[in-house]
Amino acid sequence: MKHYKLQDIRNIGLVGHGGSGKTSLAEAILYFSGASDRLGKVGDVSSIMDFDPDEIKCGHSIDASVAFCEVNATKLNLVDTPGSSNFISDTPACLRVVDGLIFVVGADEGVQFYTEKIWNWADQLNLPRIIFLNKLDHDRANVAPVLEAIKKKFNKNLVFIQLPDATGPDFSGIVDLIDNHYFSYDKDGKGSGKTGETPSAIKDEMELSHAELMEAVAEVDDDLIEIYLEHGELTEEEFSKGLKEGIRKGLLIPVVCGSALHNMGTDLLLKTAIKYLPSPDMRAPEPAKQGDAEVSRSADDPTSGLVFKTIADPYAGKLTLFRMFSGSLKGDSAIHNATQDANERVGQLYMLQGKKQVKVSEISAGDIGTVAKLKVTVTGDTFSDAEEKVVFPPIAFPSPVFSRALVPKTRGDEEKISSALHRLLEEDPTLKMERNAQTGQLLISGLGQVHFDVTLERLKRRFGVEVDVKIPKVPYRETIKGSTKVQGKYKKQTGGKGQFGDTWIEISSLKRGEGYIFEDKIVGGAIPKTYIPAVDKGIQEAMTSGIIAHYPMVDVKVRLYDGSYHNVDSSEMAFKIAGSLGFKKGIMDCKPILIEPVMSMEIVVPSDHVGDIMGDINAKRGKIQGVDPADDTQVIRAHVPMAEVLNYAADLTSLTGGRGMFVMEFDHYADVPEHLMQKIIDEANKDFEEKKKE
Repeated sequence: MKHYKLQDIRNIGLVGHGGSGKTSLAEAILYFSGASDRLGKVGDVSSIMDFDPDEIKCGHSIDASVAFCEVNATKLNLVDTPGSSNFISDTPACLRVVDGLIFVVGADEGVQFYTEKIWNWADQLNLPRIIFLNKLDHDRANVAPVLEAIKKKFNKNLVFIQLPDATGPDFSGIVDLIDNHYFSYDKDGKGSGKTGETPSAIKDEMELSHAELMEAVAEVDDDLIEIYLEHGELTEEEFSKGLKEGIRKGLLIPVVCGSALHNMGTDLLLKTAIKYLPSPDMRAPEPAKQGDAEVSRSADDPTSGLVFKTIADPYAGKLTLFRMFSGSLKGDSAIHNATQDANERVGQLYMLQGKKQVKVSEISAGDIGTVAKLKVTVTGDTFSDAEEKVVFPPIAFPSPVFSRALVPKTRGDEEKISSALHRLLEEDPTLKMERNAQTGQLLISGLGQVHFDVTLERLKRRFGVEVDVKIPKVPYRETIKGSTKVQGKYKKQTGGKGQFGDTWIEISSLKRGEGYIFEDKIVGGAIPKTYIPAVDKGIQEAMTSGIIAHYPMVDVKVRLYDGSYHNVDSSEMAFKIAGSLGFKKGIMDCKPILIEPVMSMEIVVPSDHVGDIMGDINAKRGKIQGVDPADDTQVIRAHVPMAEVLNYAADLTSLTGGRGMFVMEFDHYADVPEHLMQKIIDEANKDFEEKKKE
């Protein structure tokens, strides 16, 4: 593998909403550069970037993929990211390792919700970017409103580097506004524009757009504006300097155009990206921690790198994808994982070309590489020099919002399921797995129904694991509203030594969330001190299965205030049973009720959907806590019973046409309304009886 200088590398992320054409653009770049011998198609085995069987089946990207090529002696590392709400998990990690972005926006649909989300992530990282206006040959292509929407949503100064000669089926050429050259394209997919005479229909627009471009670039710098005002034009060198500065500072966003599907405009896009997006040596030092100290890493510092993706390959083993920010990593060596504080043995190093692994001997600063079969390293970990032990900030992944319970199709498969899921969890940090202590269900949580379905498909295809899926049980609990005093007495004679324990307890309610309190108020030795913990233990065991529906009991206070014992027959076991009997007998006099988990939700939706969402939340027994404006979206904060939002991902998609997103977490328990309680109790008791028969 040829060694490239830092200034001859470009790490470019292809980002945007699902369906905008990111993967098609990556395929076009690889074909145009000669890295691929065919123009790959999304949803087809010819695709280099969407090679996973699930991606071929779905017809869109599910995972981020990486490939490289060389254009004009410059190495391009392309990172193609998913844009679907169900598979957005890789995107924030990929943004951490690229130096510039190409935002792909479809001229047919314009800016979609997740384009805005990713744009905000890019702003947080100060990433320079170019907009590629794709699908100009689409029947519904409409440039003006799309560009107006981009200006409005992102509040940025767009500069048009290129001008199409038409839109829709008539699109066949592009004017490069920097030097006013016109390039025409055949729809043969080869991608090389031919210079020619600018069509007369767009000459006036070309001249006007060229002047506007020069003026916008000149305004970046006081010296340039003086030159422009004096001469009415900028030289190529002056223009290049101003545009680079404008992009770096986020003052200017260049807009280029084309059709990725037919490889039209790819050559001009690459020319723009290579010239104006930064190389790794232009990147600001990467912030890190060294112990409690704030440090940073640049290319010539000791070795450091960030793991941004893990692939669970059942044949090659675990593949770890990383970006080196400083130093270098050689094959057949060792590296220190500073996040885990563990040393890892490094074998063969690779660069990925989609799923193809290209062997290399070294990954240097500024480059992206892959290593197989590391033991402890996971996504988000930092490679570091062992003496330095620097750690990069963790990657912030979206929180899962959709949960389902998994049940093995055959008994004895639990261990196999757990092992396979752990492999998938290494690959996808937005998947979460837990065994619910109360319900006993194995819960898997992800970003949506489609995300969950793909996870099940991978379990089956990669690891031979099949499961049944159930809606998660709501972890209801029981508590009380009243109080009582009751005797719990256990007396048993068997002819020899008997059993005797006698307790008097007072049962009362606590505030929500206070759990369980046991008070020892025995005076005068009515019950010996050695037996009192046994009473407490018996009551706690009784609370694990409530009286009305067998749910655990909470928020109960028990005061042990009297009792009696026998010098010979009393024992810890007798008092444990006595405490349990008294609690079970008295609890029915304390007005037992059900309480349910309530979730705290933040729902982000376009402003025109706020009324629909608030109405839906109210219908779900939710309580609106507030509405916060955010540009042209609104953030609705609400408390909603868990039982009502087990399918909320699908509900929100239906209500907003896929333009909403939400996060939620457990907040508190609240009383179940009386009109719903009996149905829940009946179902719980039915399940309990069926389990007893098993």
